[in-house]
Amino acid sequence: MTEAQHPLDHLLRADRLPHIWCPGCGIGIAMRCLVLALEELGRPLDRVVVVSGIGCSARVAGYVRLDGFHTTHGRAIPFATGLKLAKPDLTVIVFSGDGDLAAIGGNHLIHAARRNLDLTVICVNNFIYGMTGGQFGPTTPLSARSTTTPYGNFEPPFNLPALVAASGAVYVARWTVFHVRRLITAFQEAIAKRGFSFVEVLSPCPTGYLRRNKLGEALEMMRYFKARSEIRHGADPAEAGIEMGGKLLLGKFVDIQRPTYHERMREQLARSFIEPYAEKVSEEIKAEEVES
Repeated sequence: MTEAQHPLDHLLRADRLPHIWCPGCGIGIAMRCLVLALEELGRPLDRVVVVSGIGCSARVAGYVRLDGFHTTHGRAIPFATGLKLAKPDLTVIVFSGDGDLAAIGGNHLIHAARRNLDLTVICVNNFIYGMTGGQFGPTTPLSARSTTTPYGNFEPPFNLPALVAASGAVYVARWTVFHVRRLITAFQEAIAKRGFSFVEVLSPCPTGYLRRNKLGEALEMMRYFKARSEIRHGADPAEAGIEMGGKLLLGKFVDIQRPTYHERMREQLARSFIEPYAEKVSEEIKAEEVES
């Protein structure tokens, strides 16, 4: 008898499993959606790179059977930028968490969107620093409790879709780990899009967030995702802020076209070097024709 294999075994590093995630964590669902999206897209997997920073979500780069970089905290996007500039033909995907991408990595996030680098950034938002002790982070809702806000958070959280859209991202979407089929489609669209694409994935953190805020188990969070989600494609991302117990605005908010970083760079270099050189050569040829 042959040993039974999972249909996605060829895309996973089985030698690194079982994973470190807590029971009920949604990051595994997001990872599965990513590998399914890549398989359905049919892109050559030897030209796909996954880059991550530090945190629970960042462990994905080590679990998928793809070239990857598990980088330093908050620096996933600079590493991905270097890869894309050196090898423009690569499909570069950044997969990390809200703390890594929007806190210590926040400056890199907004500038990569401003430059319209051809990257796909997947941000798993579980509203907390899960791996390092359950501290509040840049997306923790007001009044939510954490190890560092035992009486409730009083710092307004980032609305990540609004932040990256205002910074210049050409594709911005938000889904939850309950909306699996839609999440796979969003990953496919984001990867296929030329320019800076951003997909926020709302996910339960049963250990660091749900338990401390007395929100039940992960299944309760999934029921919340189902009951309180409002899907509005094309909605203004400014309306996508998240409040404790409030509605969740989901959908594809931004899908536009504008020149990528590489396209602008080539255009500028052509204007600065190639065109003047061509004009000079043309003038020299004309001068030689007149002399002859």
